[in-house]
Amino acid sequence: MSILEMKVPSPGESITEVEIATWLVKDGDYVEKDQAIAEVDSDKATLELPAEASGVITLKAEEGETVQVGQVVVLIDTSAAKPAKDSETKETTAKELPQPETEKKEQPQQKDANLSSQPVAEKTYATHTPSPAAKKILEEKGIEPSQVSGTGVGGRITKEDAVQAKGTPALGNSPVGGSRAVQITKLSMLRRKLAARLVSVKNETAMLTTFNEVDMSEIFRLRKQYKEEFATKHGVGLGFMSFFTKAVVRALQLYPDVNASIDGNQKLNYDFCDVSIAVSGPKGLMVPVLRNAENMSFRNIEAGIKELAIKVRDGKITVDEMTGGTFTITNGGTFGSMLSTPIINPPQSAILGMHNIIERPVAINKQVEIRPMMYLALSYDHRIIDGKESVGFLVAVKEAIDNPVEFLMQGDERKALEL
Repeated sequence: MSILEMKVPSPGESITEVEIATWLVKDGDYVEKDQAIAEVDSDKATLELPAEASGVITLKAEEGETVQVGQVVVLIDTSAAKPAKDSETKETTAKELPQPETEKKEQPQQKDANLSSQPVAEKTYATHTPSPAAKKILEEKGIEPSQVSGTGVGGRITKEDAVQAKGTPALGNSPVGGSRAVQITKLSMLRRKLAARLVSVKNETAMLTTFNEVDMSEIFRLRKQYKEEFATKHGVGLGFMSFFTKAVVRALQLYPDVNASIDGNQKLNYDFCDVSIAVSGPKGLMVPVLRNAENMSFRNIEAGIKELAIKVRDGKITVDEMTGGTFTITNGGTFGSMLSTPIINPPQSAILGMHNIIERPVAINKQVEIRPMMYLALSYDHRIIDGKESVGFLVAVKEAIDNPVEFLMQGDERKALEL
Protein backbone atom coordinates (compact mmCIF):
# COMPACT_ATOMS: atom_id res chain seq x y z
CA MET A 1 0.00 0.00 0.00
CA SER A 2 1.32 3.42 -1.02
CA ILE A 3 -0.16 6.38 0.89
CA LEU A 4 0.18 10.00 -0.22
CA GLU A 5 -0.39 12.71 2.37
CA MET A 6 -2.09 15.79 0.96
CA LYS A 7 -1.37 18.97 2.88
CA VAL A 8 -3.16 22.31 2.72
CA PRO A 9 -1.25 24.51 0.25
CA SER A 10 -0.65 28.18 0.99
CA PRO A 11 -3.32 30.23 -0.84
CA GLY A 12 -1.34 33.43 -0.48
CA GLU A 13 1.14 35.42 1.51
CA SER A 14 0.27 36.06 5.19
CA ILE A 15 -2.51 33.41 5.20
CA THR A 16 -1.84 30.79 7.88
CA GLU A 17 -5.16 28.94 8.08
CA VAL A 18 -8.14 28.03 5.93
CA GLU A 19 -11.54 26.48 6.46
CA ILE A 20 -12.85 23.35 4.77
CA ALA A 21 -15.98 24.81 3.18
CA THR A 22 -17.24 21.76 1.29
CA TRP A 23 -15.98 18.26 0.56
CA LEU A 24 -16.79 17.46 -3.07
CA VAL A 25 -16.11 13.74 -2.51
CA LYS A 26 -16.87 11.20 0.21
CA ASP A 27 -14.54 9.18 2.40
CA GLY A 28 -13.50 6.05 0.51
CA ASP A 29 -14.18 7.44 -2.96
CA TYR A 30 -11.81 6.84 -5.83
CA VAL A 31 -10.53 10.13 -7.30
CA GLU A 32 -8.54 11.03 -10.36
CA LYS A 33 -5.44 13.22 -10.27
CA ASP A 34 -6.27 16.96 -10.43
CA GLN A 35 -9.94 16.25 -9.65
CA ALA A 36 -11.40 18.91 -7.34
CA ILE A 37 -12.02 17.24 -4.00
CA ALA A 38 -12.79 20.22 -1.76
CA GLU A 39 -13.49 23.93 -1.60
CA VAL A 40 -11.49 25.80 1.03
CA ASP A 41 -12.17 29.28 2.35
CA SER A 42 -9.44 31.70 3.31
CA ASP A 43 -10.13 35.17 4.63
CA LYS A 44 -9.72 36.49 1.08
CA ALA A 45 -11.11 33.92 -1.35
CA THR A 46 -12.64 30.49 -1.90
CA LEU A 47 -10.37 28.10 -3.77
CA GLU A 48 -10.59 24.52 -5.01
CA LEU A 49 -8.32 21.79 -3.65
CA PRO A 50 -7.29 19.37 -6.44
CA ALA A 51 -6.22 15.77 -5.83
CA GLU A 52 -2.45 15.35 -6.12
CA ALA A 53 -2.74 11.75 -7.35
CA SER A 54 -5.28 9.09 -8.35
CA GLY A 55 -6.48 6.65 -5.72
CA VAL A 56 -8.87 6.01 -2.84
CA ILE A 57 -9.10 8.89 -0.40
CA THR A 58 -9.46 9.12 3.36
CA LEU A 59 -10.66 12.47 4.71
CA LYS A 60 -8.83 13.79 7.77
CA ALA A 61 -10.89 16.93 8.42
CA GLU A 62 -14.57 17.79 8.73
CA GLU A 63 -16.57 20.37 6.79
CA GLY A 64 -16.41 23.71 8.59
CA GLU A 65 -13.18 22.79 10.37
CA THR A 66 -10.38 25.35 10.44
CA VAL A 67 -7.04 23.82 9.48
CA GLN A 68 -3.51 25.21 9.32
CA VAL A 69 -1.61 25.70 6.09
CA GLY A 70 0.61 22.63 5.73
CA GLN A 71 -1.71 20.38 7.75
CA VAL A 72 -2.54 16.92 6.33
CA VAL A 73 -6.23 16.85 5.38
CA VAL A 74 -6.41 13.92 2.95
CA LEU A 75 -4.73 10.53 2.57
CA ILE A 76 -4.68 8.99 -0.92
CA ASP A 77 -4.03 5.27 -1.40
CA THR A 78 -2.30 5.47 -4.76
CA SER A 79 -1.97 1.67 -5.01
CA ALA A 80 -5.74 1.14 -5.04
CA ALA A 81 -7.22 0.04 -8.36
CA LYS A 82 -9.98 2.03 -10.01
CA PRO A 83 -13.30 0.23 -9.32
CA ALA A 84 -15.21 -1.22 -12.27
CA LYS A 85 -18.59 0.24 -13.13
CA ASP A 86 -21.45 -2.00 -12.01
CA SER A 87 -24.39 0.03 -13.32
CA GLU A 88 -25.23 -2.60 -15.96
CA THR A 89 -25.31 -5.38 -13.35
CA LYS A 90 -27.67 -3.34 -11.17
CA GLU A 91 -30.04 -2.69 -14.09
CA THR A 92 -30.15 -6.40 -14.97
CA THR A 93 -30.83 -7.41 -11.38
CA ALA A 94 -33.64 -4.86 -11.10
CA LYS A 95 -35.32 -6.19 -14.24
CA GLU A 96 -35.19 -9.79 -12.99
CA LEU A 97 -36.86 -9.01 -9.66
CA PRO A 98 -40.56 -10.04 -9.64
CA GLN A 99 -43.11 -7.30 -9.04
CA PRO A 100 -45.50 -8.01 -6.14
CA GLU A 101 -48.66 -7.19 -8.10
CA THR A 102 -50.95 -9.23 -5.83
CA GLU A 103 -49.85 -7.42 -2.70
CA LYS A 104 -50.30 -4.01 -4.37
CA LYS A 105 -53.88 -4.80 -5.32
CA GLU A 106 -54.79 -6.06 -1.84
CA GLN A 107 -53.38 -3.11 0.08
CA PRO A 108 -56.06 -0.51 -0.86
CA GLN A 109 -58.86 -2.97 0.07
CA GLN A 110 -57.23 -3.69 3.42
CA LYS A 111 -56.84 0.04 4.08
CA ASP A 112 -60.53 0.68 3.32
CA ALA A 113 -61.50 -2.16 5.61
CA ASN A 114 -59.44 -0.73 8.43
CA LEU A 115 -61.01 2.70 7.96
CA SER A 116 -64.54 1.32 8.03
CA SER A 117 -63.83 -0.64 11.19
CA GLN A 118 -62.57 2.37 13.16
CA PRO A 119 -65.08 3.54 15.76
CA VAL A 120 -66.41 7.09 15.49
CA ALA A 121 -65.61 9.10 18.61
CA GLU A 122 -68.70 10.30 20.48
CA LYS A 123 -68.93 13.92 21.61
CA THR A 124 -68.25 14.42 25.32
CA TYR A 125 -67.31 17.26 27.65
CA ALA A 126 -63.66 16.75 26.56
CA THR A 127 -64.37 17.09 22.84
CA HIS A 128 -62.27 19.89 21.24
CA THR A 129 -60.53 20.52 24.57
CA PRO A 130 -56.76 20.73 24.04
CA SER A 131 -54.12 19.60 26.46
CA PRO A 132 -51.82 22.40 27.74
CA ALA A 133 -49.11 21.51 25.23
CA ALA A 134 -51.66 21.24 22.39
CA LYS A 135 -53.23 24.57 23.37
CA LYS A 136 -49.87 26.36 23.07
CA ILE A 137 -49.18 24.85 19.64
CA LEU A 138 -52.65 25.79 18.34
CA GLU A 139 -52.23 29.36 19.60
CA GLU A 140 -48.89 29.65 17.76
CA LYS A 141 -50.54 28.37 14.59
CA GLY A 142 -53.56 30.65 15.04
CA ILE A 143 -56.01 27.72 14.87
CA GLU A 144 -59.17 27.48 16.96
CA PRO A 145 -59.57 24.22 18.96
CA SER A 146 -63.10 23.84 17.57
CA GLN A 147 -61.53 23.20 14.15
CA VAL A 148 -59.49 20.21 15.37
CA SER A 149 -60.77 16.68 15.94
CA GLY A 150 -59.08 15.16 18.97
CA THR A 151 -57.96 11.55 19.18
CA GLY A 152 -57.47 11.52 22.93
CA VAL A 153 -59.83 10.16 25.56
CA GLY A 154 -63.29 11.61 25.12
CA GLY A 155 -62.17 13.54 22.00
CA ARG A 156 -59.51 15.54 23.82
CA ILE A 157 -56.95 17.24 21.54
CA THR A 158 -53.48 15.80 22.08
CA LYS A 159 -50.13 17.38 21.31
CA GLU A 160 -49.83 15.18 18.20
CA ASP A 161 -53.25 16.36 17.01
CA ALA A 162 -52.14 19.98 17.37
CA VAL A 163 -48.87 19.40 15.51
CA GLN A 164 -50.71 17.86 12.55
CA ALA A 165 -53.63 20.30 12.63
CA LYS A 166 -54.41 22.40 9.58
CA GLY A 167 -57.42 24.66 9.78
CA THR A 168 -58.75 28.16 9.28
CA PRO A 169 -56.79 30.47 11.60
CA ALA A 170 -58.39 32.99 13.89
CA LEU A 171 -58.96 36.56 12.70
CA GLY A 172 -55.80 38.61 12.68
CA ASN A 173 -53.58 35.65 11.80
CA SER A 174 -52.23 34.44 8.49
CA PRO A 175 -54.99 32.82 6.39
CA VAL A 176 -52.49 30.21 5.19
CA GLY A 177 -50.51 27.93 7.46
CA GLY A 178 -46.97 28.59 6.18
CA SER A 179 -43.65 27.07 7.13
CA ARG A 180 -42.01 28.29 10.34
CA ALA A 181 -38.68 26.58 9.74
CA VAL A 182 -35.42 28.39 10.46
CA GLN A 183 -32.24 27.42 8.63
CA ILE A 184 -28.95 27.97 10.40
CA THR A 185 -25.87 28.20 8.17
CA LYS A 186 -22.36 28.98 9.32
CA LEU A 187 -20.84 31.98 7.57
CA SER A 188 -17.80 31.16 5.45
CA MET A 189 -14.40 32.43 6.53
CA LEU A 190 -14.45 34.82 3.57
CA ARG A 191 -17.83 36.24 4.58
CA ARG A 192 -16.77 36.55 8.25
CA LYS A 193 -13.59 38.36 7.25
CA LEU A 194 -15.51 40.64 4.90
CA ALA A 195 -17.99 41.48 7.65
CA ALA A 196 -15.19 42.31 10.07
CA ARG A 197 -13.46 44.53 7.51
CA LEU A 198 -16.64 46.42 6.66
CA VAL A 199 -17.37 47.06 10.33
CA SER A 200 -13.78 48.21 10.88
CA VAL A 201 -14.12 50.69 8.00
CA LYS A 202 -17.20 52.24 9.60
CA ASN A 203 -15.49 52.40 12.98
CA GLU A 204 -11.96 53.42 12.01
CA THR A 205 -12.41 55.86 9.12
CA ALA A 206 -14.08 59.24 8.76
CA MET A 207 -16.18 58.08 5.81
CA LEU A 208 -18.30 60.54 3.85
CA THR A 209 -20.11 60.25 0.53
CA THR A 210 -20.57 62.89 -2.16
CA PHE A 211 -22.87 62.56 -5.18
CA ASN A 212 -23.18 63.74 -8.75
CA GLU A 213 -24.91 62.65 -11.95
CA VAL A 214 -23.62 61.92 -15.43
CA ASP A 215 -25.18 62.05 -18.88
CA MET A 216 -24.61 58.73 -20.67
CA SER A 217 -25.74 59.97 -24.11
CA GLU A 218 -22.28 60.13 -25.70
CA ILE A 219 -21.25 56.73 -24.37
CA PHE A 220 -24.50 55.27 -25.69
CA ARG A 221 -23.73 56.77 -29.08
CA LEU A 222 -20.17 55.42 -29.15
CA ARG A 223 -21.22 51.94 -28.11
CA LYS A 224 -24.03 51.83 -30.67
CA GLN A 225 -21.77 53.07 -33.45
CA TYR A 226 -18.71 50.91 -32.76
CA LYS A 227 -19.74 47.91 -30.65
CA GLU A 228 -19.95 45.43 -33.54
CA GLU A 229 -16.72 46.57 -35.17
CA PHE A 230 -14.98 46.61 -31.77
CA ALA A 231 -16.16 43.10 -30.90
CA THR A 232 -15.21 41.73 -34.30
CA LYS A 233 -11.68 43.12 -34.16
CA HIS A 234 -10.85 42.63 -30.47
CA GLY A 235 -13.01 39.67 -29.43
CA VAL A 236 -14.55 41.52 -26.47
CA GLY A 237 -17.54 43.79 -26.07
CA LEU A 238 -17.34 47.54 -25.62
CA GLY A 239 -18.96 48.08 -22.21
CA PHE A 240 -19.42 50.91 -19.75
CA MET A 241 -16.60 49.82 -17.43
CA SER A 242 -13.79 50.76 -19.80
CA PHE A 243 -15.11 54.34 -20.01
CA PHE A 244 -15.48 54.62 -16.24
CA THR A 245 -12.07 53.06 -15.60
CA LYS A 246 -10.45 55.54 -17.99
CA ALA A 247 -12.39 58.41 -16.38
CA VAL A 248 -11.31 57.28 -12.89
CA VAL A 249 -7.64 57.00 -13.90
CA ARG A 250 -7.72 60.53 -15.32
CA ALA A 251 -9.35 61.86 -12.15
CA LEU A 252 -6.86 60.01 -9.91
CA GLN A 253 -3.99 61.66 -11.76
CA LEU A 254 -5.62 65.07 -11.30
CA TYR A 255 -6.31 64.46 -7.59
CA PRO A 256 -3.52 62.18 -6.28
CA ASP A 257 -4.73 62.21 -2.66
CA VAL A 258 -7.71 60.13 -3.74
CA ASN A 259 -5.16 57.56 -4.93
CA ALA A 260 -3.52 57.30 -1.51
CA SER A 261 -3.87 55.39 1.77
CA ILE A 262 -3.02 55.83 5.44
CA ASP A 263 -0.48 53.61 7.18
CA GLY A 264 -0.35 54.59 10.83
CA ASN A 265 0.81 58.20 10.89
CA GLN A 266 1.99 58.13 7.28
CA LYS A 267 0.28 58.83 3.98
CA LEU A 268 1.15 56.60 1.05
CA ASN A 269 0.74 58.15 -2.42
CA TYR A 270 0.93 55.80 -5.39
CA ASP A 271 2.26 56.77 -8.80
CA PHE A 272 0.28 53.92 -10.37
CA CYS A 273 -3.45 53.25 -10.62
CA ASP A 274 -4.39 49.69 -9.63
CA VAL A 275 -8.16 49.79 -10.03
CA SER A 276 -10.22 47.17 -8.17
CA ILE A 277 -13.40 46.17 -10.00
CA ALA A 278 -16.16 44.72 -7.81
CA VAL A 279 -17.52 41.52 -9.39
CA SER A 280 -20.39 39.45 -8.02
CA GLY A 281 -19.72 35.71 -8.04
CA PRO A 282 -21.18 32.49 -6.58
CA LYS A 283 -19.19 32.98 -3.37
CA GLY A 284 -20.05 36.65 -2.92
CA LEU A 285 -18.55 39.96 -3.97
CA MET A 286 -14.94 39.83 -5.16
CA VAL A 287 -12.69 42.75 -6.09
CA PRO A 288 -10.06 41.64 -8.64
CA VAL A 289 -7.52 44.29 -9.62
CA LEU A 290 -6.56 45.80 -12.98
CA ARG A 291 -2.84 46.53 -12.53
CA ASN A 292 -1.46 49.77 -13.96
CA ALA A 293 -4.80 50.74 -15.46
CA GLU A 294 -3.25 54.09 -16.43
CA ASN A 295 -1.39 52.29 -19.23
CA MET A 296 -4.40 50.35 -20.52
CA SER A 297 -6.40 51.02 -23.67
CA PHE A 298 -10.14 50.46 -23.98
CA ARG A 299 -9.41 47.02 -25.46
CA ASN A 300 -7.01 46.09 -22.64
CA ILE A 301 -9.49 47.13 -19.95
CA GLU A 302 -12.41 45.22 -21.46
CA ALA A 303 -10.29 42.09 -21.97
CA GLY A 304 -8.86 42.33 -18.45
CA ILE A 305 -12.27 42.72 -16.82
CA LYS A 306 -13.69 39.82 -18.84
CA GLU A 307 -10.82 37.53 -17.83
CA LEU A 308 -11.11 38.41 -14.14
CA ALA A 309 -14.92 38.07 -14.16
CA ILE A 310 -14.66 34.56 -15.65
CA LYS A 311 -12.17 33.56 -12.95
CA VAL A 312 -14.51 34.87 -10.24
CA ARG A 313 -17.47 33.04 -11.75
CA ASP A 314 -15.52 29.76 -12.00
CA GLY A 315 -13.99 30.12 -8.52
CA LYS A 316 -10.45 30.30 -9.93
CA ILE A 317 -9.55 33.83 -8.85
CA THR A 318 -6.39 33.96 -6.73
CA VAL A 319 -5.64 36.03 -3.65
CA ASP A 320 -2.84 37.88 -5.49
CA GLU A 321 -5.33 38.98 -8.16
CA MET A 322 -7.52 40.60 -5.49
CA THR A 323 -4.96 42.42 -3.35
CA GLY A 324 -3.08 45.66 -3.78
CA GLY A 325 -5.69 47.89 -5.41
CA THR A 326 -5.48 51.65 -4.88
CA PHE A 327 -9.09 52.55 -5.81
CA THR A 328 -12.33 50.59 -6.30
CA ILE A 329 -15.25 50.86 -8.74
CA THR A 330 -18.50 49.08 -7.89
CA ASN A 331 -21.59 48.95 -10.10
CA GLY A 332 -24.81 48.47 -8.15
CA GLY A 333 -26.73 49.54 -11.23
CA THR A 334 -26.51 46.02 -12.64
CA PHE A 335 -28.90 44.97 -9.86
CA GLY A 336 -31.19 48.00 -10.27
CA SER A 337 -29.80 50.27 -7.56
CA MET A 338 -30.66 53.93 -8.11
CA LEU A 339 -28.48 55.38 -5.33
CA SER A 340 -26.23 54.02 -2.59
CA THR A 341 -23.32 54.92 -0.31
CA PRO A 342 -20.62 52.33 -1.06
CA ILE A 343 -18.25 51.31 1.73
CA ILE A 344 -14.52 51.89 1.26
CA ASN A 345 -12.41 48.83 0.46
CA PRO A 346 -9.54 49.04 3.00
CA PRO A 347 -6.73 50.04 2.99
CA GLN A 348 -7.91 52.22 0.08
CA SER A 349 -9.27 55.68 0.78
CA ALA A 350 -12.09 55.97 -1.75
CA ILE A 351 -14.60 54.01 -3.83
CA LEU A 352 -16.81 55.03 -6.76
CA GLY A 353 -20.35 53.67 -6.92
CA MET A 354 -22.15 53.46 -10.26
CA HIS A 355 -25.93 53.06 -10.45
CA ASN A 356 -28.70 52.26 -12.89
CA ILE A 357 -29.34 54.38 -15.96
CA ILE A 358 -32.72 56.08 -16.09
CA GLU A 359 -34.08 58.25 -18.90
CA ARG A 360 -35.36 61.43 -17.28
CA PRO A 361 -35.91 65.08 -18.21
CA VAL A 362 -32.94 67.41 -17.79
CA ALA A 363 -32.34 71.03 -18.76
CA ILE A 364 -29.95 71.33 -21.76
CA ASN A 365 -29.29 74.88 -22.99
CA LYS A 366 -32.52 76.03 -21.32
CA GLN A 367 -34.48 73.30 -23.10
CA VAL A 368 -35.95 70.20 -21.45
CA GLU A 369 -34.63 66.99 -23.01
CA ILE A 370 -34.91 63.31 -22.11
CA ARG A 371 -31.41 61.94 -21.44
CA PRO A 372 -30.04 58.63 -20.06
CA MET A 373 -28.77 59.71 -16.63
CA MET A 374 -26.83 57.91 -13.91
CA TYR A 375 -26.14 58.89 -10.31
CA LEU A 376 -22.55 58.48 -9.09
CA ALA A 377 -21.48 58.24 -5.45
CA LEU A 378 -17.93 58.71 -4.13
CA SER A 379 -17.31 57.46 -0.60
CA TYR A 380 -14.00 58.67 0.80
CA ASP A 381 -11.95 58.81 3.99
CA HIS A 382 -12.09 62.40 5.20
CA ARG A 383 -8.90 61.89 7.26
CA ILE A 384 -6.86 61.98 4.06
CA ILE A 385 -9.20 63.45 1.42
CA ASP A 386 -10.71 66.90 1.85
CA GLY A 387 -14.01 68.05 0.40
CA LYS A 388 -12.27 69.99 -2.33
CA GLU A 389 -10.45 66.90 -3.60
CA SER A 390 -13.46 64.61 -3.32
CA VAL A 391 -15.83 66.96 -5.13
CA GLY A 392 -13.19 67.89 -7.71
CA PHE A 393 -12.49 64.20 -8.35
CA LEU A 394 -16.16 63.41 -8.94
CA VAL A 395 -16.57 66.45 -11.21
CA ALA A 396 -13.56 65.25 -13.24
CA VAL A 397 -15.21 61.84 -13.64
CA LYS A 398 -18.45 63.55 -14.66
CA GLU A 399 -16.89 65.73 -17.36
CA ALA A 400 -15.05 62.71 -18.82
CA ILE A 401 -18.26 60.64 -18.99
CA ASP A 402 -20.33 63.53 -20.33
CA ASN A 403 -17.74 64.21 -23.06
CA PRO A 404 -15.60 61.06 -23.52
CA VAL A 405 -14.32 61.95 -27.00
CA GLU A 406 -12.62 65.10 -25.73
CA PHE A 407 -11.37 63.93 -22.35
CA LEU A 408 -10.75 60.20 -22.85
CA MET A 409 -10.10 59.83 -26.59
CA GLN A 410 -8.15 62.99 -27.40
CA GLY A 411 -10.69 63.84 -30.08
CA ASP A 412 -10.15 60.67 -32.15
CA GLU A 413 -12.62 57.98 -31.19
CA ARG A 414 -11.56 55.42 -33.81
CA LYS A 415 -7.91 55.68 -32.84
CA ALA A 416 -8.74 55.38 -29.14
CA LEU A 417 -10.77 52.23 -29.84
CA GLU A 418 -7.95 50.89 -32.08
CA LEU A 419 -10.25 50.47 -35.08
